[in-house]
Amino acid sequence: MDKLYWLDQIKLQDRAKVGDKAFYLSRIMQRGYPVVPGFVVSAEVLRYFLESLNSSDSLVADLPHSSLHLDVDNWRQLQHVAGRLRQEIITASVPPQWASKIFTAAREWQTGCLIFRPTLFVSGATQGTKNMSGLLESVFCPCDEEAIALALKRTWSQLFRARSLLYWRQAGINLQKINLAVLVQPVDNAIASGLLNANTSTWEIEATWGLGMAIANGEVLPDAYHIQRETGVVLERQLGNKMLAYGVDHGPCLDTGQSFPKSVLTADSTCLLAYLLEETQQKQYALSEEYLQQLIALGTQLVSEIGTTLTMKWTIAQTSSAPKLLLTQVSPPQSVIKSLYFIKALGAAGGRVMGNAYIIGSSQQKPETLPKGVILIATVVTPDWLPLLQQVAGIITERGGLTSHAAILARELCIPAVVSATDATTLIQNGERLLLDGDRGEVYRIRSDGSEGVQVKMGSGENLALTSPQIPSPPLPDSPLTPHVPMIATQLLINLSQPSLIEQVQSFPVDGVGLLRSELMVLSILDGQHPHSWLLGGRQAELLERWSEQIRQFARAFAPRPVFYRSLDWRSQDLPSLSDGLQSSSQSMLGERGTYNYLQNPAVFELELKALASVQASGYSNINLMLPFVRTVEEFIFCRRKVEQAGLTQVSQFQLWMMAEVPSVLFLLPEYVKAGVEGISIGTNDLTQLLLGVDREQGQLAKIFDERHPAVMGAIAQLIKMARVAGIPCSICGQAPALYPEIIDKLVQWGITSISVEPEAVERTYQAIARAEQRLILAAARRQLGEL
Repeated sequence: MDKLYWLDQIKLQDRAKVGDKAFYLSRIMQRGYPVVPGFVVSAEVLRYFLESLNSSDSLVADLPHSSLHLDVDNWRQLQHVAGRLRQEIITASVPPQWASKIFTAAREWQTGCLIFRPTLFVSGATQGTKNMSGLLESVFCPCDEEAIALALKRTWSQLFRARSLLYWRQAGINLQKINLAVLVQPVDNAIASGLLNANTSTWEIEATWGLGMAIANGEVLPDAYHIQRETGVVLERQLGNKMLAYGVDHGPCLDTGQSFPKSVLTADSTCLLAYLLEETQQKQYALSEEYLQQLIALGTQLVSEIGTTLTMKWTIAQTSSAPKLLLTQVSPPQSVIKSLYFIKALGAAGGRVMGNAYIIGSSQQKPETLPKGVILIATVVTPDWLPLLQQVAGIITERGGLTSHAAILARELCIPAVVSATDATTLIQNGERLLLDGDRGEVYRIRSDGSEGVQVKMGSGENLALTSPQIPSPPLPDSPLTPHVPMIATQLLINLSQPSLIEQVQSFPVDGVGLLRSELMVLSILDGQHPHSWLLGGRQAELLERWSEQIRQFARAFAPRPVFYRSLDWRSQDLPSLSDGLQSSSQSMLGERGTYNYLQNPAVFELELKALASVQASGYSNINLMLPFVRTVEEFIFCRRKVEQAGLTQVSQFQLWMMAEVPSVLFLLPEYVKAGVEGISIGTNDLTQLLLGVDREQGQLAKIFDERHPAVMGAIAQLIKMARVAGIPCSICGQAPALYPEIIDKLVQWGITSISVEPEAVERTYQAIARAEQRLILAAARRQLGEL
């Protein structure tokens, strides 16, 4: 036994080792609630104990790895096997160092009595395993090494009782999937104990004198209090029938000052005493008004954090200093454990969704297909996964930040996503039912039935079937069906890549497409092959036709509004499934990105230009080109000449822009303008990572990767000012305005020409721009009045 797991130190990844009861109690304790202290003897200790049983009986020798294929309908056989197994466990020896370690730890509590609570985790548990209350019982024992060893064995042996074996079989649970840990806690005498049952309509509190054993054993009719959920007002009180109570016999070695009536009924080796209550005490409520109000307040706080349905067991312990209200157990609701998430990471794309987990481990290749409506859990998601992602209901990745590929793809597809979820592929089990909250960056286990891929409306708890990415439609300006929305002068553009979203977004109040991501747009037409492979295979004409048609769909849908097509910006590690056979620096954070790649391998760039020319020839003059990741003026000049050779500049409306994302543009923008740049779009994702030296794919550095950093905001302000001086438009298409709407005030104030965001951010960005412009107008009016 390497370690004990103390409640205040249990981590998310320890859940399978410590069991659900201890895990949820630890989460409550770590949130500051008053909980009886304790530590856990992990499930691994039981497995080791069973493996070390020295028995010639094959049934016992293979116990840790046996499924015990019993005929549970044969009661004789069931009772015989259960008796044999429990006898082997009880008569076996617990290593002395184990009992000593538990005893040493328990002595810190200065108590003469301990309780050993079974705490279970069932791997891949289904709906049939919900109700296990009463299946395994707590064991009390004096605080000495011999009694501790016996209590440990008595707790473990319950796993093999006849009723337990029957339950496992009927529930379809393989014994090898059951993790039984033991929560060890001190037992102090109590003034009163009981439980609080909360549901969506009313609360009920039950209370009795002494320890809660009397309620658990059905030996008393407890006092009952009915509470109004919304106000905490006591609606009704019912005095119970409480003739006896339980206390603790700490023994002669520990004088607690507690005295019991002379009418002690039972006193055994478990350190519990049952005694008759005086008649006057029987006629009194066990809870004083002070503790009743404390309990209601505690319940109100728990409900606000966990959910409207829960059960909590409590005790008013007679500690050495003063009586104290403590929680002994919290049973979370069977549906969603609202704040007791088991994974907390970065919320990358908003929305809440329920679905079954589908895990792709780091050693696995990208799958050919994914089941529809699942929540995908992967180490990392690269752009070539995009065709698959349109099938999933949610995304969880172990790596990546808010501007990682997984985050960007999820936001465009309006799929809830959580990134930088460390160890998610090991903490989550394949097929497990989950709720993913992309707004809070939290993942919960679900215990209730429900259809796959269910979208949950924020704040309403209502379930809607999720059949495809759904984007909320923003209000149209001056629409007769919506309240008046002010017109805005700053252009609002949209970031897109998927033709499947065109129908949903083309009626949005946007002035065009500010960023058409080519590298994502073409993935659906490449049939899993790199463009170079198409060209080498002599299929240039076919690829050109497909490419042209993809662009044409956007030009047609948004005409006459402009569409800014950004040419390919690929790194080889972004497309592991598309091998082009060309040598590259696959491990580089930057790789041969952007226009530098066009110099090295111009064939694909030339194909893109032909596709744009084909769209122009179809009569669409609203298509423009934006060059990505331009490092030098020479790179831009090379590309401009290619553009001219393709005939694109013969259309007067055509504009050649560049992304402003490499920091050198802060010094070279006037030179770029002289070379022919007609507009810039600030890419805050790359600009931030290069200015701050932080890889945007590293979620653990999320606190450092912040577009609101003074260096980044200063660079953005400088670029806007330089563009105004040069007389060219300046847009911004990175994630910053969508993630941090508060910076829009600054952008508008500095004179940004346009802001381009993901579809899901259109409404809030429109409103933020309107507010920013109104504030500027108001400030100008006030200044004018002040001058009069």
